[in-house]
Amino acid sequence: MTDAPGSRPLFGAADIRALADELGIRPTKTLGQNFVIDGNTIRRIVAAAKIDPDETVLEVGPGLGSLTLGLLDAAARVVAVEIDPVLAGRLPATVARWRPDAVGRFDLVLSDALKVTELPQEPSAVVANLPYNVAVPVVLHLLEHFPSLRHGLVMVQDEVADRLAAQPGSKVYGVPSVKAAWYGTMRKAGVIGMNVFWPAPKIHSGLVGFARTEPPATSATRREVFAVIDAAFAQRRKTLRAALSGWAGTGAEAERILHAAGVDPQARGEVLGVADFARIAEHKDSAAGAAETGAVR
Repeated sequence: MTDAPGSRPLFGAADIRALADELGIRPTKTLGQNFVIDGNTIRRIVAAAKIDPDETVLEVGPGLGSLTLGLLDAAARVVAVEIDPVLAGRLPATVARWRPDAVGRFDLVLSDALKVTELPQEPSAVVANLPYNVAVPVVLHLLEHFPSLRHGLVMVQDEVADRLAAQPGSKVYGVPSVKAAWYGTMRKAGVIGMNVFWPAPKIHSGLVGFARTEPPATSATRREVFAVIDAAFAQRRKTLRAALSGWAGTGAEAERILHAAGVDPQARGEVLGVADFARIAEHKDSAAGAAETGAVR
């Protein structure tokens, strides 16, 4: 049984700095470490994540445990993945001291989140303060390898949040937007200021919520669809006929595939949704087969 979020004490700036001093650590840019030092921000994140009391939540990069404590108050179980061995080594003791009743509901995995493909418990949600430099790859990796993840909320660089949640036609719509849409719907859930972190970043952070949906109905694989997406955005502002010429083999072949998929060859990737890219991918072989049949005739 968990307590209502907000009813128990959370870390403040003094707690975070004292713990860091005790461990002899300082946040590193290499690992993208910016620790949240404001309890109200933790409460805001947990509330926005809309966690059910019976859920198992995956947290990536728990650091010193600020968000971990808030998640343990809201969820049935928390599985934390931490890459830093010093931080990971201290987390169980932190949980035991601040949430002694939750020790049996906390699992720790010492690993790079980009390499994790198995967890001790199957999570239904992910809530995390992600390092800026690997946020998008981590989100896509988790959604690919853990289909049990039905929803979540991640804190990322604000402009990355805008890209993940962008819709076709937006100026910031691109590869992250389309690939994320393969897995579900993304929404911008808020902006977090700089002063709630230690050290304070030079830019704002953004909250992105997601809900998993079924991918587009297509005979193409995810890998095939993602290859089209990468090709379409490799040279922004080029028409799809030009951008996909290398992927298709020739410009003429790209045009043939696009026509077969019902997509204007003069359009640009920025206006297509994930279902459009799926249609393009699935028509690659069929368009080539049709061309060969026509040549034989």
